Amino acid sequence: MLLFNRRRLLADRARLGRWGEKCGERFLKRKGFKTLARNFSCRTGELDLVMVDPEGVIAFVEVKTRARERFVPTEAVITAPKRRRIGRAARFFLARHDIQDRIFRFDVIAIVVGVCGPPEIRHYEAAFVP
Repeated sequence: MLLFNRRRLLADRARLGRWGEKCGERFLKRKGFKTLARNFSCRTGELDLVMVDPEGVIAFVEVKTRARERFVPTEAVITAPKRRRIGRAARFFLARHDIQDRIFRFDVIAIVVGVCGPPEIRHYEAAFVP
């Protein structure tokens, strides 16, 4: 599941983030989710993944990838200002695509790569309200 070289992956934060988003998307697809958008960006913020769950609920997914967890859980680094930016970007996404009267939520995928073994992936549905 890990790319070619764990050391090379962990040495480059941008590469680690991109890898984590792909890994998170594959994880959700295995759970029956469908992808609407990846890395949607606007003036108000950025959305890592926009997915639809098997029940038709739109999930705006923030993916956090870390080499390891030392002091705080990975999902705890999503601050209040970050949640507000995600919320504004989600409203913009819905308006731009003329999506109305659909249930939506904000999920978090936390991926901890670690120094050996497979990465740990945790999915938190409805993890926060902006």
